[in-house]
Amino acid sequence: MTKIYRSFSEPDRQNLTWEETWRKEDKGLIKNYEVGRALAIKEPELAEKAKRGELPVLGYKGGIDKALKKKEKIGALNYIAKWQALRGEDLNIDMNEEVVLTCTKTKMIVTFTMDLEKLKNAN
Repeated sequence: MTKIYRSFSEPDRQNLTWEETWRKEDKGLIKNYEVGRALAIKEPELAEKAKRGELPVLGYKGGIDKALKKKEKIGALNYIAKWQALRGEDLNIDMNEEVVLTCTKTKMIVTFTMDLEKLKNAN
């Protein structure tokens, strides 16, 4: 696995096959980033939440709508790709590293990973 970087100013890729989108070395992170950029335009209030450091629900494990009893959870790096785009940041993910963020709204701690076993066993 590797480091995935894409500038916010780079245009979306066009006419990719399913294999090119989801099976290449980035495992769909760039596609999630592109979806996140479109989402930021379509739902500016969601983008504002992300810019405030909140971790809103985005269709991948990692988003939080309310605090849970257990203060820690596991999330997918795919979530981080969307979240970085919502924030207007460049895509910058090391697929070998886990990212730990604390939601500013709920104070929940989320560890984002590409480890499918951890994601599969997460609640």
